[in-house]
Amino acid sequence: MAPRLRKLIGTIMLVVFISVYALVAMVVAAATLPDASGPVQFIYYAVAGLIWVIPAAALIAWMAKPGSGKT
Repeated sequence: MAPRLRKLIGTIMLVVFISVYALVAMVVAAATLPDASGPVQFIYYAVAGLIWVIPAAALIAWMAKPGSGKT
C-alpha cells in the first residue's frame, strides 16, 4: 500500500476511533460513576484518558511503516 494512502486511511481511522472511544468512555462514566467518590472518579478519568494511547500508537506505527515501493 502506498504511504500516502496508508496515512489517509490511518488518519480517518484515528479520528473515528478517538471520537467513538470518547463517547463510550462518557457513557460508561455516566452509567457507573454518578454516586462514586471524587478519588474514584479521578482514577477512572485518568485511566480512560490515557488508555486510548495504546491503540492509537499501534495505528500510528502502522501509518509510519515504509511503503512497498509501488505507486
